[in-house]
Amino acid sequence: MTKTQISTLDDFDGWLRLAGEVEPLFGPMVQVNDFREGLRQAISEGNALCVRTERGPDGQALMGGIVISRQANEIVWLAVAKANRGLGLGTALLQAAIECLDKSRPISVTTFDQTVEDGIAARNLYHALGFRDFAAAGNNPAGIPTVTMLLIKPHEEPSS
Repeated sequence: MTKTQISTLDDFDGWLRLAGEVEPLFGPMVQVNDFREGLRQAISEGNALCVRTERGPDGQALMGGIVISRQANEIVWLAVAKANRGLGLGTALLQAAIECLDKSRPISVTTFDQTVEDGIAARNLYHALGFRDFAAAGNNPAGIPTVTMLLIKPHEEPSS
């Protein structure tokens, strides 16, 4: 199984490819300097986690990634490449992110609201890990309705 890792600046181009793939749902990112600088900063500060393919002839490819804000205790951005969806990568990334955040405080994420068909998989993922709708968050830069969800008490993994 491919594992979740802290991203490095070597992954930056992979992050931009991933961002380009999801721009129709999230709004412009790849050519936006604030996004690029924020991503670079998140990677530099260890706040970007990713799943990469094993090293092959073309190097490593970013299969998915998640960006967190430790200060705000939130999931800032989560995406899995279309070719890698349905493999459990979103769950692995989200679980790793939750482990990095302060579980004694609510963890927040802004995602698609229940009216967005393309957001059903994301909402199901967040619900499966205990997040619940908290408040409407308006439209994202792509004009898609969003909601803020909160994780009040993260699920504990049973001890072995």
